[in-house]
Amino acid sequence: MTTAYPLQWPDGRSRTPSYKRARASFSTTFAAARDNLIAEVRRLGGRHLVISTNVPLRQDGLPYARYATLDDEGVAVYFTIDGRQMCFACDRWNKVEHNMHAIVKTIDALRGIARWGTGDMMAAAFTGFSALPAPGAPRTWREVLGLHSGERNMDIVRAAYRLLAQKHHPDRPGGSHDAMTDLNAALAAAEKELKAC
Repeated sequence: MTTAYPLQWPDGRSRTPSYKRARASFSTTFAAARDNLIAEVRRLGGRHLVISTNVPLRQDGLPYARYATLDDEGVAVYFTIDGRQMCFACDRWNKVEHNMHAIVKTIDALRGIARWGTGDMMAAAFTGFSALPAPGAPRTWREVLGLHSGERNMDIVRAAYRLLAQKHHPDRPGGSHDAMTDLNAALAAAEKELKAC
């Protein structure tokens, strides 16, 4: 497990203003919340865990269990599951351990979905927790066209392209040349990749 300090909040995720952070009714300590978080991610099958907070780190890389009052109590948890990067982040509460505990409860609820045999719902739920790409990172043609990572049917690719082209064409309200350039490049990349297979 690696711990990141200072807090590395995921790009594109909104923040709770400090004056709106509430007191939670959770009864937990920082050490217990941290240990429970590590255990929940392991139970879920997550790997390469990174817990990012503004709590200073000890020499062994783990956060101190006791720390001074912080200006930002947010917690971001990064890990991979089945090769996909995930990110859970919470700053709703006014204590780091409470934000961490909220993430523990969220992961436990998602594990419950898997336990009760509704795995397709779990996959859908995880879509919202996928880690966002780094700013400026190139997107794959599947991401540009809004298709899942295993899509190989060229008819579906073309249908997705046509639908998005109608929406983003420069002659349409809200359309742009840049969006159409991205769509055209994605279609060309898809044709090249799928033709080679």
